[in-house]
Formats: sequence, C-alpha cells, structure tokens
Amino acid sequence: MKDLFGKAIFDFYTKNSPEDIITETSISEEDEMSVEYLFRNYNEMPKIEQKALQLAKGKILDVGCGAGSHALSLQNERSLDITAIDISEKAIETCLLRGIKNAKVENILDFEGEKFDTILLLMNGTGIFGQLKNCNTYLTKLKSLLNPGGQILIDSSDIIYMFDEDEDGGKWIPSENDYYGELVFNISYKGEKEEPFDWLYLDYNTLQNAAISNGFNCELVLEGDHYDYLAKLSI
Repeated sequence: MKDLFGKAIFDFYTKNSPEDIITETSISEEDEMSVEYLFRNYNEMPKIEQKALQLAKGKILDVGCGAGSHALSLQNERSLDITAIDISEKAIETCLLRGIKNAKVENILDFEGEKFDTILLLMNGTGIFGQLKNCNTYLTKLKSLLNPGGQILIDSSDIIYMFDEDEDGGKWIPSENDYYGELVFNISYKGEKEEPFDWLYLDYNTLQNAAISNGFNCELVLEGDHYDYLAKLSI
C-alpha cells in the first residue's frame, strides 16, 4: 500500500498543499472527499459518533483511528486512557503531532499484550473486516482484547438502498459478491492511485447474527438519518 490516505492526512495537518481524496467503489462513481472532515471536533461529528464517545469508558482502544479526532476528544475533553491504532504510518505520525499520547502503527489482528474496557470502531467500523467471511476472525480477536464487562462500539450502514430495484420491488444485486455490503474501494490522491482494497458495510441484522455466533450480546444503540447505525457488543 502507498498509504495515500495517510499522506493526505499528514499533508493537511502540516499544510503541505493538501488536496481532496478521490474515492471510487465497485458500485459508485468517483467522489471527492475533503480531508478536513477527518479533523472535525466533537461538536462537528455525526450523532452516532458523539453517542459512541459518550458511551466510551475505562481503558479505550480506538481501532482505525485515522487522523485521531475521536481519540483526541476522549483524551483531552474527558481525560480518558486511550490507545489509538491504525495501519497507516502517516496517520499515526499525524496523531502524535496532534498530541495523542499513545498512538501506534498496528494491525488489530496483530495487536497483543493489553486488554480494554471499550474498543471503538467508527466511521464504518466494520469496513476493516473486508469481506463477510472475515467477520468471525475479527470478532474473535476483538473479544480477546476485552476486559470482563467490556464493550465494543461499532458503526456501519445498510447499503441496500444503493442497488436498483427490479419490477417486483426486489433489489438487483451483482452475483459475484457473497454479500451485497462487500465493496472494493479505490483511492487516488495527488495523481497517485492506491492499491484497491476490500471494505465491508454490514446491515445490523447480519452484524447481530455474527456477534451472537461469537458469544456476544448485541444491542442497537442508535440509528442515523441515512441507513447507518451504532451497535454495542458485550460479553
């Protein structure tokens, strides 16, 4: 990976001629994403993210932290003990520059040695699962990192609305995917293209079924305005 997402974050923070990120998926056209959005403060966040931060407690792990805005809010505004991880070196470098005390380059599947009271996976937290078949692997790993009484706060969206309806009112979904929420993402930044990567959107019922099969209780905490939701997984 070229870490273009991380480069965009770093460029924005260091004022190094940042540009918008160009995103495209297997079911959508090119779109521009403002990097500034990743640097929003608590008051600028969607209600789902605000709710997740309100529920966060104890020792916290922020998975896929990006520019670190969630971690920074919890650290600075609530003085909570938080560890922020991301696979992007430039994103973590930015997090450290922003003042996050504990930020490290780490893949969640390789993370070991600590347990947490709250694990956050926000901004379509199910995305890192990549494909439906990987849910059990990630949920098993996340469960192993929880303290007794711990919680996972994770958000996603049901993207069924993006598919065309047929004459009977059903949805026309490409047959090459095992599940309609499996997308391939393409990112471009400053004329460079990132390697395509898998990204998973999970409807709540599918997440709930996966959670229950892995020994979790699963609670629908909040639904957003556009098919999005926040869920709480606990043991």
